[in-house]
Amino acid sequence: AALVFIPFFYRAGVTTVPEFLERRYNVGVRTVLAICWLLFMACNLGIMLLASAKMMSAVFGWNELVCILATALLVGGYTFVGGLAAVVYTDMIQCSVMIVGCLCILVLGLVEVGGLEGLQTRLAEVEASRELAASESAAAPHGGPVVGGDSTSSGPQQSTALLLPVDTQTPFPWPGIYFGLALILSPAYWIGNQAIVQRSLGARSEFDAQASYIWGALLKNIIPVIVAVPGLIGLALLPDLQDGDTAIPQLVGRLLPVGLRGLFVAAFLAALMSSIDSYLNSAATLVSNDLYKRFFHRDVSDERLLTIGRSTTVVLVFWAVGFALLLATMSEESGIYAIFQTLMAFFQGPAFAVLLIGILWRRATGMAALIALLAGIAVSITLYALNQPLVYEALGWPPLFQIREPFLYFSVWAFATTAVLLIGLSYVTPPSSEDNLQYVLGKRPRAAAQ
Repeated sequence: AALVFIPFFYRAGVTTVPEFLERRYNVGVRTVLAICWLLFMACNLGIMLLASAKMMSAVFGWNELVCILATALLVGGYTFVGGLAAVVYTDMIQCSVMIVGCLCILVLGLVEVGGLEGLQTRLAEVEASRELAASESAAAPHGGPVVGGDSTSSGPQQSTALLLPVDTQTPFPWPGIYFGLALILSPAYWIGNQAIVQRSLGARSEFDAQASYIWGALLKNIIPVIVAVPGLIGLALLPDLQDGDTAIPQLVGRLLPVGLRGLFVAAFLAALMSSIDSYLNSAATLVSNDLYKRFFHRDVSDERLLTIGRSTTVVLVFWAVGFALLLATMSEESGIYAIFQTLMAFFQGPAFAVLLIGILWRRATGMAALIALLAGIAVSITLYALNQPLVYEALGWPPLFQIREPFLYFSVWAFATTAVLLIGLSYVTPPSSEDNLQYVLGKRPRAAAQ
């Protein structure tokens, strides 16, 4: 992304990824993707607010409603006033605090469990007890493994093993990790996610835009250590915990003294606020540039765009509060992480296919891209619906996937559907104009007049 795609976007002079797709294809592709991102961001804001409320409620005992309102007011306020600049500067501080806080709980947690060897021993005991419980439970319906269960057949060392047998039943099997995450969702997130790309497109120069991505990639390498290992510590120390979303707050209350407890809560909230302000700012940009400016007032002034963006921020804050309260009243068996990833899987695969093929292949056409994008999104939503118990039981079918959270497979099939349709339909639809082909890799894209 840093070496190929970000320089390409930067030279094109675009503000958003949907804007680039209009340059390459047509306004229909831009509009569909802008609406998808807007809906995703609106829902994700509520998810992030709920996550912050869970942390503060578990650690301090505060009412979740008060926590949601306080976080929304704080983050919405500085995003409303400062825009992208405020988001970037606050995120730099929040990132530093988050890393320090996670390192604290990592070190203290390892001390509590007796180091890495002690962690492995405790995890082995947890896995053994779960295998025993699974063997005593009733057989799963439809003659297969329990849908959504975490039972395994690989022995008690599964939680820390680097390699597992190919037929191991895990919540996230290797085909989904390899094809769905490594080849589709991860590249799509870093190349096509408006909340990520917008930061680099706002850099002072192309070099700064590339450097920001490379620096972010370096920081990302420590995430498995400071996030995943505390999760394993939580499994070892709290084996009977029912709500996985409260594992870290429970560890904070158990392991950290008062001063460090406040530091970690600040770190956790910093990470959440970083995501919330990013999505608020990106959603405001999508509304003002991809919808209002494109369809209602092409010659709009910068002051008017700023007003539209700020109004969008206010509306989204109110929406996010309502959505967070709705989620709080619903069953949360899936967990916050799975809800977030499922929402992304609905459109990230199709969007990535359209973006990737459009940049690499001259023959890809706008009409084909629009049809393929809509079809890919429809496939994702259909797979999700058919995997819901209410639907497949009514139809008398077995579940499509024998795991609880199959969002990685949604992205694989949606990406494949979009790619096949885009390539096939491009041969039977009128070719793109020379203006569109300026945005194919190998050309030097020119910034369009605004």
